[in-house]
Amino acid sequence: MRRVFYIAGLALIFSPALAAAQTTQKLEVSGWIPYWREEQGAADALAHLDQLTEINPFVYIVQTDGTVLDAAGIADEPWKGLLQEAKKKKVRVIPTVMWSDGAAMHKILSNQKTRNKLQDDITAIAVNEGFDGVDIDFEGKWAETKDYFSLFLKGLYSRMGKKWVMCTIEARTPLDSRYLGTPPAGAGLYANNFKEINKYCDRVRLMTYDQGTIDQRLNRARGAPYIPLSDPGWVEKVVQLVSKDIPKRKLAIGIPTYGYEYEVTPLSVYGYNYDVQWSFNPRYAVELARSLGITPRRMSSGEIGFAYTPAVTPPPPLDANTSTLPIPTGLNTQAPAAVALATAPFTLLWWSDAQAIKDKVDLARRLGVRGVAVFKIDGGEDPAMWSVLR
Repeated sequence: MRRVFYIAGLALIFSPALAAAQTTQKLEVSGWIPYWREEQGAADALAHLDQLTEINPFVYIVQTDGTVLDAAGIADEPWKGLLQEAKKKKVRVIPTVMWSDGAAMHKILSNQKTRNKLQDDITAIAVNEGFDGVDIDFEGKWAETKDYFSLFLKGLYSRMGKKWVMCTIEARTPLDSRYLGTPPAGAGLYANNFKEINKYCDRVRLMTYDQGTIDQRLNRARGAPYIPLSDPGWVEKVVQLVSKDIPKRKLAIGIPTYGYEYEVTPLSVYGYNYDVQWSFNPRYAVELARSLGITPRRMSSGEIGFAYTPAVTPPPPLDANTSTLPIPTGLNTQAPAAVALATAPFTLLWWSDAQAIKDKVDLARRLGVRGVAVFKIDGGEDPAMWSVLR
């Protein structure tokens, strides 16, 4: 027998068999807390520590010269109180060390002396600050940096001893989904060696978000417009590919909590050009839709969104950060057929709400991965997220 319950406007279907299956595996739940919203993020995480296995203060940034910058003052409030409470509750505290400069990364990691120094510096941070480990998030690496990155992880792993080494890596789309025809030369060159990463990372978090238009097969299958953050169909492909080299017991699916606003232009033959304007937290989009008298709809990726023409319905000024209106869930689930037939430019908002997050949590359980990693915890996500992370 299936029964439906309504919690804060979110319809949850209860099935005894499904509930029994899902309780057999408890997912690890981690989340990144960004330094640019430290007050809101720390308060949000503090209120939900009982639901978290690990918190990842997103605070350390590697500079061009290979030095590590504390961008948030991790020893000060609001971090100090959060970290103390996390330790009391035995929630792992593992800050992220982020780097996104491909040229600088190659220069530092390809030189043994500077590579060793970076390994030493990161290890010292973990030891001196009493962290449980570190999360390495080096994005935008060059393909020629691959072996040097592996050497970096090997050296770091040996230095860290009993502390955790977590690795956050880019999602890799299978080539037969990334290209409809024959892949171009060099398409199979990658900056991550999965086999080496498996050796030197205790957990591997997949950045299964910001999907965009990379999966050409889903682009065709889902119809247009289609510019998802994280379609479960794509996420499953990414997981199945990486799990050939990294066991699922180490893997965590990355889940977005934000959205993007696009200016969309229909192409002359087929499809659309998507010009991203900015990222936003869900409350902004919900309030904008309400002010325009528009009901957001469930998109083909399972996420939520709506479209409008600014020239016809100009939006009012909004402050996405200070708004306090609740975010409704269980919204209209019809496909946006009117948008699909558009022939003139329009604005499109597409974001991840609690239902979309639940879809990925359910997928993680079905695929048998170790956990989920939420980007980001900053007080701006759909508040119903916490009910689906239980």
